[in-house]
Amino acid sequence: MCGPYPRRRRYYQIREFQMASSADELESEDPDDELELDEPEPPTLAEDLPKRLYDINEADADSKAVNLEQLTIKEEDAWWNQVPLNNLDLSSNTLTHISPKIENLQSLTVLTLHDNALVELPPEIGKLEKLMRLNVSHNKLSQLPREMYSLPELRHLNISYNEFDELNPDISDLHMLEFLDGGHNNIQSLPGGIGFLVRLTALLLPNNHIKELPPDLVNMRSLQKIDLMHNDLTSLPEDMGLLRKLECLYLQHNDILELPEFEGNEALSELHASNNFIKIIPKAMCSNLPHLKILDLRDNKITELPDELCLLRNLNRLDVSNNTISVLPVTLSSLAHLISLQVEGNPIKTIRRDILQCGTTRILKTLHDRALAKAKEEGGGVDDASTSAGISVTRLRGGQMDDGDIPGNFPDRYKLRHTRTLAVNLEELTSVPDQVFQIARDEGVHVVDFARNQLSTLPNGLQHMKDLVTELVLSNNVIGYVPQFISQFTRLSFLNLSNNLLNDLPTEFGVLNTLRELNIANNRFPCIPNCVYELQGLEILIASENHIKMLNVSGLQNMRRLSTLDLRNNDIETVPPILGNLTNITHLELVGNPFRQPRHQILMKGTDAIMSYLRDRIPT
Repeated sequence: MCGPYPRRRRYYQIREFQMASSADELESEDPDDELELDEPEPPTLAEDLPKRLYDINEADADSKAVNLEQLTIKEEDAWWNQVPLNNLDLSSNTLTHISPKIENLQSLTVLTLHDNALVELPPEIGKLEKLMRLNVSHNKLSQLPREMYSLPELRHLNISYNEFDELNPDISDLHMLEFLDGGHNNIQSLPGGIGFLVRLTALLLPNNHIKELPPDLVNMRSLQKIDLMHNDLTSLPEDMGLLRKLECLYLQHNDILELPEFEGNEALSELHASNNFIKIIPKAMCSNLPHLKILDLRDNKITELPDELCLLRNLNRLDVSNNTISVLPVTLSSLAHLISLQVEGNPIKTIRRDILQCGTTRILKTLHDRALAKAKEEGGGVDDASTSAGISVTRLRGGQMDDGDIPGNFPDRYKLRHTRTLAVNLEELTSVPDQVFQIARDEGVHVVDFARNQLSTLPNGLQHMKDLVTELVLSNNVIGYVPQFISQFTRLSFLNLSNNLLNDLPTEFGVLNTLRELNIANNRFPCIPNCVYELQGLEILIASENHIKMLNVSGLQNMRRLSTLDLRNNDIETVPPILGNLTNITHLELVGNPFRQPRHQILMKGTDAIMSYLRDRIPT
């Protein structure tokens, strides 16, 4: 059935709306369709909004009288271009109440009310059955209407910066909820039953007064991020391992005495637990977190670092500043991806102060030298200094066993099967026997890491794993070319070729449709290879520290999923303004290039400022 629709667009915004003394002071968004207002009465602020707003989905008298010919005079006013209001933004005003007439806006999917002076919400909000996102942060709310907890489609709820002292147990009825931000309130505890929010991926409750977490928290199996910083927690549930999808955990500024072993939290990549009262790093925790990249334990009561820290093979940043640590274990030198080690504020006596002040690289080199020296003293020699992921370094370097065959326990099949990872780092390898990859294939390994060796190209044996490998790390080698067989890796999603000697990639590289992240930083590329622009699924491209001279915007336009582009410290002389039209790029790094525009001050303001600057300079 066809008929006239109200002349409004999909999105309606009233921001920084001030109280008006007469109807003449209010102007609608469309000058041809002004809002009709009665003479103002002594306000409740709900009436300070245009009354027509709450009936915006209803046809007015003019619309009812118009005929088809009149409707089609302007294409933008044609009935087929009219849609009901589904996004209402009333943020950054001084509203204290919302009219019950809000129930008339049945098509609303997004309601934004942050930064007002609301003390309550009308129960009629519970009738907005299509509502998916509600933001009421930065108000004066202490509770939500009970009717709101029956919203069947609500997925995103932000109640941060209000005056809540508890979460209503009925919140567990929001079965579709995926994001909950209740930070900066006065919440004392979490209700039992919160574990029914099984679709929740982010639980943000920083700056409250929560002392204990309910046992059923671990039933929220979809959780990927938990933020509980600045609370009063003293412990975590022992069965945190049930949160198998958890990636980021923020626990700074609590009263936590000990950490759990995190058995089962293999996906955890960031653990922030500074400013607590932790005394011990559990040894089992180190073996249970193979993908941990950031471990922040500064300002605690830690007296000793366990040797098992070397099992955190993907660790990028370790901060143990301001503890009472006196010795750094030499095993830290085997962490091939560690780029930041913060140890200031500890009474370390085994390493000279001047070495500590030189930073991470010097500290790790000192520890590595001591590890080698210790191995020689024990009669093992350099080759026996370490064993990584169950693989004999001597054997990998070509040394033969007495019988000339690979022994039954080489490599350690149990470790390969348990971690699904083949990792050998810091061993100066120039080649890897094919048998190693054959065994890794048989054990279902899908992560291969040979960072910080002396490989000049990809080992031929890798081809045995072309149908399995999802992550391939070959950074910090001396690789000068990538063979064509890389195109056969049909499941590859992450590839790190940084810190090598590359200046090009094979044409066949462009068929890697599953690749999501590519790191080619610190090589010798004069430009981004054309084959990279064919990677339709690529989301992150890190190409800093090369010799790239120009930006191929037309090529970047083909990469519709690209969200992060890092081109720091190259030789780019100009930045084309049309780059600003690539709205899919949400993180852009351009610092350290010789171009004059945009200026450094703009670059420091972040991606939004850069893109806006560029768009403003597109010729009209």
